[in-house]
Amino acid sequence: MSAKHPIVAITGSSGAGTSSVTRTFENIFRRENVSAAIIEGDSYHRYDRAEMKKAMAEAEAGGRPHFSHFGEDANLFAELEQLFRDYSESGTGHSRKYLHNDEEAAPFKQPAGTFTPWEPLPDSELLFYEGLHGGVKTEHVDVSRYADLLIGVVPVINLEWIQKIHRDRSTRGYSTEAVTDVILRRMHDYVHYICPQFTRTHINFQRVPVVDTSDPFIARTIPTADESLVVIRFANPRGFDFPYLLSMLHDSFMSRANTLVVPGGKMELAMQLIFTPMILRLIERRRQLRAA
Repeated sequence: MSAKHPIVAITGSSGAGTSSVTRTFENIFRRENVSAAIIEGDSYHRYDRAEMKKAMAEAEAGGRPHFSHFGEDANLFAELEQLFRDYSESGTGHSRKYLHNDEEAAPFKQPAGTFTPWEPLPDSELLFYEGLHGGVKTEHVDVSRYADLLIGVVPVINLEWIQKIHRDRSTRGYSTEAVTDVILRRMHDYVHYICPQFTRTHINFQRVPVVDTSDPFIARTIPTADESLVVIRFANPRGFDFPYLLSMLHDSFMSRANTLVVPGGKMELAMQLIFTPMILRLIERRRQLRAA
């Protein structure tokens, strides 16, 4: 952690909804005039798209059917930890961008599924990471220790699968069977690398549908926000004004002393109310220290 160079990290699985949370933070940064260096977790994958297909085939042939983007072998955990360390110490670091599709790739004149060159981060007041491994910890690295604010986004598993299936079918052209194979292949790494991060987060957001999602592989639609509740767990509830949050978030309630439950449609408002003052405190502390 660093008072002069704060780091905010959003961590969650593919299909969890971390991209939507990022948009909420971008709105906060824009409204409060905070300059943030935004890092996408995909840029710290070890392989580009073609290389990953080859690596998966080799892993399966070698008796490792669970090789996936969730695990250590397919990612640059040491480089990600180095970025967090460098930024916390000096506000600097290097990153790159993964080009998901032709639209993203066109300005760089590169094929989709490749990485841009490594470049220095722009000047910023805060580092913002969104991806799979913002809170990862292994025998060799501990990315989580550098985050001043670590947020988990983790829908109940059936909802997460529904969101992933629908996204991959509609935007990436995959079949349900192909996405199902990906889910099954990733399950080992999901248990060992993704789930443990949520014990290290400061705040978790878990969307829970209130409609039947018993078989996510045949679901025709994604449950809407109004068909969901959001369970917000605070690792340390001290300092949060829960009476104020309850008054501002209609139909919300406390299910435990550290757990706020809000209607799904109010998730963004809840994030704005919770995180805006936290971001402002981080930035104010930074500015005071730099001015001293």
